[in-house]
Amino acid sequence: MISKVKSLVPDSIKREYHRLRSWSAAIRHGFPAQSMIVIGVTGTKGKTSTANYIWSVLHAGGFRAGLISSANFRIAENEELNAHHMTMPDPFIVQNKVAEMRKKGMEILVMEMTSEGMKQYRHIGLMADFAVFTNLTPEHLASHGGSFEAYKRAKSPLFKNIMKHAVRMLRGVPIPRSIFANSDSEHAEYYLQFPADKKHTFGISSGELRAENIHIHNSGSTFTVEGDTYSLAIPGAFNIYNALPAIAIGKELGLSFEKIQEGLRSLHIIPGRMEEIHEGQPFRVFVDYAHEPASLTAVLSAGRDMCPANGKVIVLIGGQGGGRDPRKREPMAQAAASLADYVVVTNEDPYEDSPEQIVSEITASVVSAGKIENESVFPILDRREGMQKALSLAGKHDIVLITGKGAEQTMMVRGGSIAWNEREIVRNLVKTYANNNI
Repeated sequence: MISKVKSLVPDSIKREYHRLRSWSAAIRHGFPAQSMIVIGVTGTKGKTSTANYIWSVLHAGGFRAGLISSANFRIAENEELNAHHMTMPDPFIVQNKVAEMRKKGMEILVMEMTSEGMKQYRHIGLMADFAVFTNLTPEHLASHGGSFEAYKRAKSPLFKNIMKHAVRMLRGVPIPRSIFANSDSEHAEYYLQFPADKKHTFGISSGELRAENIHIHNSGSTFTVEGDTYSLAIPGAFNIYNALPAIAIGKELGLSFEKIQEGLRSLHIIPGRMEEIHEGQPFRVFVDYAHEPASLTAVLSAGRDMCPANGKVIVLIGGQGGGRDPRKREPMAQAAASLADYVVVTNEDPYEDSPEQIVSEITASVVSAGKIENESVFPILDRREGMQKALSLAGKHDIVLITGKGAEQTMMVRGGSIAWNEREIVRNLVKTYANNNI
């Protein structure tokens, strides 16, 4: 009922409502971000990991840094999960959190900035000094009229606003307003076109800061940048892209190789991002937020890379409802079918849509891509039962990937939300499995 009423409100009135609300929140808390260096991170995938790597490098370098991401909030050493089911929560929540950071002496704020959040003006009072672009693939198109170009433009305020405030100081040193862009993305030039004091590019195939001599192993990766060797403690080749902006920002702020490496290597867990759950079971289990084709493909590829020749990759996938771009379900199903040995299709965040229809639709796509229902693809509506099925399929040396929710603390269903701590549920299921099979 509420969604139907909202749909009748003209977009112009919605925009004005969000704009006034964001201004009110910033004014109420006295624009707390103005006393900090703000680092904004935007893109389709990897934002949370990128933001956490940046925070970790800053922390290792001795800066007092805060973090706001879709997975977690950090104020110096203190961490809490983001329980709001939104990357950029309500502006009063964000501004209150930034005000808390100011009170506790944070010098730098690292924050994920989303297209939807900026569309609703939640970036007001949070103009960035450093703007980071990770990548761009079709996602959240439903909230942008189904247009990829509109989605791309919706991320531009982070870059457009970078020169609209005076140069800020960090420990007595002026900080150049800078853009950092992944030049391996074909969309990098769009964001690099905006004025800035400095512009930096990074990548693997291109960029002024380039990762080379890459070696991927079961517990992370190593690579060189400008002759220095860095190592990451979180699996997945894609994490090299996520770490490169942290290296670039660390260098821009004058940090040594040793401090940058310390920050990268010391980050062992990003909640719900290739987070390994180990309770003594003879196979590996990872929880990851991947919920769109590109990120799911990256996670499945990482799983395949870690899996020995005689092992299997088992993936649990779902699909969002609530009008959240159902077109992505088929490519997600195809990725799962091609890269995993077994696929479990289950409930994720159906919102007001039919969970049965979503699961049926994804299962049909997995079957059309070559899997056989109830032999290599298993539709199981109840997510917990789906997880149990995925674990039951695993044997020694196998890789189990539980995707779609990550560190989220709720599941969105018809009528609202229910509490859902995926990481703890998976941990308890794995522990039960291990205890029953010792």
